[in-house]
Amino acid sequence: MAIATADTRRVRKSVRFGGMALTAALLATVAQAAPVAALVSQVPAIVLSHQAAFVARPPSDTIMHLVIALPLRNEDRLDALLRDIYNPASVNYRHYLSVAEFTEGFGPSVADYEAVAAYFTAHGLTIAARTPNRYLIDVDGRVADIERALHVTMGLYRHPTENRVFISPDRAPTLDLSVPVQQVLGLDDYVRPYPKYVHGHGGSRTARTGSGPGGGFIGSDMRTAYYPSGSLNGSGQSIGLMELAGYNIADVNTFFADHYGAANSVSVVGVKTDGQSLNCTGSCDDSEQALDIEYAISMAPGLSSVRVYVGSSPEDVLNKQATDNMSKVLSTSWGWGENKTTDEKIFKEFEAQGQTNLTASGDDSSLKASGPWPEEDTYIVAVGGTDVSTAKAGGAWSGETGWSSSAGGPSLDKTILIESYQKPFITTANGGSKTLRNVPDIAANANEDMEICADGTCTGGYGGTSFASPMWAGIIAMANQQAVSEGKPVVGFINPALYGLAGETSYGSNFHDETKGKSGKFKCTVSYDLVTGVGSPQGQAFINALVGY
Repeated sequence: MAIATADTRRVRKSVRFGGMALTAALLATVAQAAPVAALVSQVPAIVLSHQAAFVARPPSDTIMHLVIALPLRNEDRLDALLRDIYNPASVNYRHYLSVAEFTEGFGPSVADYEAVAAYFTAHGLTIAARTPNRYLIDVDGRVADIERALHVTMGLYRHPTENRVFISPDRAPTLDLSVPVQQVLGLDDYVRPYPKYVHGHGGSRTARTGSGPGGGFIGSDMRTAYYPSGSLNGSGQSIGLMELAGYNIADVNTFFADHYGAANSVSVVGVKTDGQSLNCTGSCDDSEQALDIEYAISMAPGLSSVRVYVGSSPEDVLNKQATDNMSKVLSTSWGWGENKTTDEKIFKEFEAQGQTNLTASGDDSSLKASGPWPEEDTYIVAVGGTDVSTAKAGGAWSGETGWSSSAGGPSLDKTILIESYQKPFITTANGGSKTLRNVPDIAANANEDMEICADGTCTGGYGGTSFASPMWAGIIAMANQQAVSEGKPVVGFINPALYGLAGETSYGSNFHDETKGKSGKFKCTVSYDLVTGVGSPQGQAFINALVGY
């Protein structure tokens, strides 16, 4: 539902420009501006401190892909609106915006967006993509032109902990442009994206009760464990998966038809977001990508689609998911270098549009070891790991403890503060922070007893919170299916509701509360803990409570 206030009506009027006036403004902006630094610089600290060993200059004709982010407008108003959208007492509760409404109210202006595009074009770079919300501009260009446009010198440096060199500018970029630029992404590859599955560590359980070889769990086992009865299957809903490498659909088809169940009937749609190929060939490993698809579908086998968004830039993928706004449930099991200012604004758009945004919390017992981004951000639902047991192969849930490698803890970024809905759950027993956000929020099975098909073969011994996030995506897709059938809005950003439900007397009927287990320095406790959050879902009862919250 659109929310038209006097403020938003004034904002809508402010983005209407005539073509001639706009062109003149662009020329003046590019011609007269003095150098201005981007608002956020991501130059690796090891380069800025001159501690990185310089190796060489990259060839001047090397082509680089950059993502230019512009600041949102009226972000204080956006924050106030989000509080209303997720406040059950507000008349705007679960009244979401469309992409067009979000762009009108909060996206960069047309004039600013075109001025930035004109600046890079004038410096010899090619506009590779424009975005409907006017938030990002993708540009491709030679190193020599990038150096001239941004007043930097690019270098290749020896990585201190990995056997490779990385590219980086020698300083923060500046632009001869009066229009503010929030961040220039893609100038360095000091931190490379990484998937969050684990394999071959053996797991912690000796007696396995799954339907796969050797008692390994398959997707249908997980559906039965977390949704043992009921008619929901995700019908009419779409799940969007963030992938930073391509996938092989043959692996997914093999998982369902040849090994672990009936043939898949869910449409798997690949969506390119930049130059990254949709296909996983050669030395490419599609374990993460395949398992995300396989377990999302297993939990909600009646989905209308799983949209697999593939790109080399996390921001390209995230922003495409937002501007498509076709999948109301999103899941990622990848980590990457923190770009809080830019990423968080996309997370806010998800929230404004009613898109549930889930992520794996990590698999090395702590946020620091696992890599803390994006799970530590306030505007994302972090999914931790458990060790689930079933009564028999394909049988009901019989018990659950915290998984020994589930990553959790207070945010390492001291600017990410605790939300009011989480604060009442922090106790001496669980060891959380009363000032910083605590991770995770919820959990599901992540022990290394899962079967997948990937890289042309099917095998077991896989685990990680990479499984927990897409499984929860399936649960939320079923909740949205029920909400739509009842004439209600989809559930959107679920964290306020999760903690609200966890504080009710019916908590034990809606969640499995894992009170045993330990990961790193944190132990499972009654109610919330920093291993499993508020717990795992109790099927239809949880869905009823979430939809009705």
